[in-house]
Amino acid sequence: MALTRIGVFLLAVAGMAAGQVSDAPKHGADGGLLYPSDYREWVFLSSGLGMTYGPAASPGNPRFDNVFVTRAAYKGFLQSGTWPEGTMFVLEIRSATSEGSINKGGHFQTGLAAIEVEVKEKGVWTFYSFGSGDVAVGKAFGPKESCYACHGTNGAVDNTFVQFYPTLLPIAKAKGTLKAAK
Repeated sequence: MALTRIGVFLLAVAGMAAGQVSDAPKHGADGGLLYPSDYREWVFLSSGLGMTYGPAASPGNPRFDNVFVTRAAYKGFLQSGTWPEGTMFVLEIRSATSEGSINKGGHFQTGLAAIEVEVKEKGVWTFYSFGSGDVAVGKAFGPKESCYACHGTNGAVDNTFVQFYPTLLPIAKAKGTLKAAK
């Protein structure tokens, strides 16, 4: 038993030393996606205010969309200009306000409104909902939900909105993976 623990520990240390991080999507017994609780340690891609696509949009009261991607996927994109197998994005949607503390103008982020995740597995992109972050296992959006058609039609690179990620757009252009603008 002790030798088994030592072996597992040594494998974990070897993986950390090699820079390996397990960002792979994990699924529950029912096939739902397990909540990626460490997503705020991933790579932050961008934040939008008042983006009005998707079911959590609130045109009259703008919300912030914060986008995170796994570290491994980010590194893969930097090398190839495309998203590797196992890529996971988190869209964190937060309410906004302009009244608080010393703020005299502009908006800042407040409460969590929704968490949505996009995953690439076996070459297929699937979208999951985690409510307002209070769900441990995300349920996949049905294939007829508008997110599938919208991303397929408007995604700048491989079903994703790279056009809104200012640090990745030049990479996609340089690698020739950017779809023609619509």
